[in-house]
Amino acid sequence: MRTTVRDLSREPQIRAGLASEAVVDDRLSVLAADLRSDDGWRQAVHGCDCVLHVASPFPPVQPKDPDELIVPAREGTLRVLGAALEAGVGRIVVTSSVAAISGGGEHPSAPLTEEDWTDPDNPRLTPYARSKTIAERAAWELVRERGEAEKLAVVNPGAILGPVLSDDRSYSLEVIERLLQGMPGVPRIGFSFVDVRDVADLQVRAMIAPEAGGERFIAAGPFLWMSEVAEVLRDRLGVAAAKVPRRTVPNLVVRGMGIFDPGIRSVVGQLGKKVEVSNEKVEAVLGWSPRPIQETIVDCAQSLVDEGVVEATARQGG
Repeated sequence: MRTTVRDLSREPQIRAGLASEAVVDDRLSVLAADLRSDDGWRQAVHGCDCVLHVASPFPPVQPKDPDELIVPAREGTLRVLGAALEAGVGRIVVTSSVAAISGGGEHPSAPLTEEDWTDPDNPRLTPYARSKTIAERAAWELVRERGEAEKLAVVNPGAILGPVLSDDRSYSLEVIERLLQGMPGVPRIGFSFVDVRDVADLQVRAMIAPEAGGERFIAAGPFLWMSEVAEVLRDRLGVAAAKVPRRTVPNLVVRGMGIFDPGIRSVVGQLGKKVEVSNEKVEAVLGWSPRPIQETIVDCAQSLVDEGVVEATARQGG
């Protein structure tokens, strides 16, 4: 097994995080490579049968210049793909996002499928949604130009939750963090959530299944409003959920809060929008189905409590 990091000084942290879940020892080698540079990628993929590309910029605040996300996402994906194809890798699995399927959409009457694509020219798109769409389209264009589309499989996850391995937490966990820490109220925003462990399982299935070649797969569970997530936390987490708000904040107030809170500003465009996606294809082709999302929410929240994200007063119900 081999993985890459931008800075090798992070290797001890990577190994420490993995140690709680698996014994890796000398079976894992860590190499330096950066999506913004060609250096290191040939060495990283040399001799590999399969490559999983999982890295892409996902900031808590959307940049004013979309190219801050689009360029590294697109160019990084092409670097990894190009190096892997030149090395004769048999299967490359790129982790994209449902943002490349549903980003900026209206209110479709039926769940979206892998046949749907986000329009990267939609002016209402966030830079993140544009970056994921443009990067995935570039990946498909490259493998088709080279006549090797069957070597590529793409996984399109929803909003990823689940237990954390370290204090280096994904931005998507802010949904749970903000609820646990206490908010003035719950905005009318929702997501199609998925467990990080289920995403990893799907990445492996897409890596080894012959029928996954040349296909994209949605990895998402049911759509939940944040108010429904809050209800799960209150029902199942006990005193640790003492600060989870009960009231819903009107959209107008949320927009006003977004003026002062960049994290809220990034999701204002999703207020009141319910966009559902289908995982029928991945169930039929790869036999994959996600665990109950309530289990994911609780496991994620409990791990954040264990990591000290929730203040002691909240854990005591005060």
